[in-house]
Amino acid sequence: MTVDYSNFTAPIERAASDLFDRIADTFAGKPSTLRNGTEHHAVTLPRDLYAHHDVQTEWWYYTGHLRTESGTHFGFELVFFKRRTDLDRFGVIPLRLIANPIYFAHFALTEQESKRFHYEHRKSANSPFDLPATFSSSKYLLKLGNWSIREAHGLHLLRASTHDGVSFEVALKPAKPVTLNGANNDGVSFKDHNEASRYFSYTRMAAEGTLTRDGKVEACTGAAWMDREFGTWTATENQKGWDWFSIQFDDETELMVYHIRDKHGKPSSFSSGSYVDRDGERTHLLPADFELTPTGYWRSPASNAVYPSGWHLRLPRFEIDIRVTPVMKNQELDTRGTTMIIYWEGACLAEGTRGNQTLTGRAYAELVGYDRSHEKPSIASFLFG
Repeated sequence: MTVDYSNFTAPIERAASDLFDRIADTFAGKPSTLRNGTEHHAVTLPRDLYAHHDVQTEWWYYTGHLRTESGTHFGFELVFFKRRTDLDRFGVIPLRLIANPIYFAHFALTEQESKRFHYEHRKSANSPFDLPATFSSSKYLLKLGNWSIREAHGLHLLRASTHDGVSFEVALKPAKPVTLNGANNDGVSFKDHNEASRYFSYTRMAAEGTLTRDGKVEACTGAAWMDREFGTWTATENQKGWDWFSIQFDDETELMVYHIRDKHGKPSSFSSGSYVDRDGERTHLLPADFELTPTGYWRSPASNAVYPSGWHLRLPRFEIDIRVTPVMKNQELDTRGTTMIIYWEGACLAEGTRGNQTLTGRAYAELVGYDRSHEKPSIASFLFG
């Protein structure tokens, strides 16, 4: 005989939840809905480059491809996140009782020739025991410990490091006007019915800086991509993960496409993209405008997650037919101690044709949701991991 204990435990859980809610209301304040009616308003710059007080999630995402003076190629990812926790819980415990907001940052470096992959991640609630965090709402300044992103004289200045001796400092200069994503070219990007973020990109930024590895400092140059996204939206059964790609072609055009995967692993109708021509003009892409097909798979020895690894991408409208290939298989980040997910984000190469002409470039791919450990988050891993 099978005994259903839920009839006994449910009232206890409800009582515990109500108790912790009252404690959180007393010591952390009542939760906000984080919706004030402006969720679908157009992006306003430069204000929306800065941090916001009244949105649930926001991030500043940089990826790029650089070459050192000795000829080494590497890719980098540097991202800062801010999360309001009014609506978040660990079981019966409101997360705002622990911290509100919480700040995160991830940094990864892919060395193409040596197949070395470095990454670090950190978080802060600005408690006395945390790294100090500054996310300014009046200027472009983000800091978490000694990592930082800031703007000065039209340049985006990035700084990060790892415990194994990698130090990274680079200045980025936008080479094209900002791209406002979304169907109306206003930066409002719908992820489901009535659920949207504000989303804009700098699709090509000239990069110059220094990279320190193994005690050696080298100058580096190349190109970077910046994505800025913020808002309050509700994840649904149509948003179980995504495959996102940014591609900078050598003919000075750029392409961003993503598949949002539903609970069956199929692309949702809210998948989207942007094509940017040499002059910076953007064309919005619907799911019907591109075909994205995996050409292989890779199983992580650490998480056991199986990721696509290599893709065939076609855009008939622009006569683009390319293969996207990771420069190395293992570019997986386990960030359960900060943003509570395991994901794959890595440098790739693009090669194919535009019409009857050869087309090459460099890309970044982000694959989220293939590991599902975030569906049963551990508060111990989050606090101490």
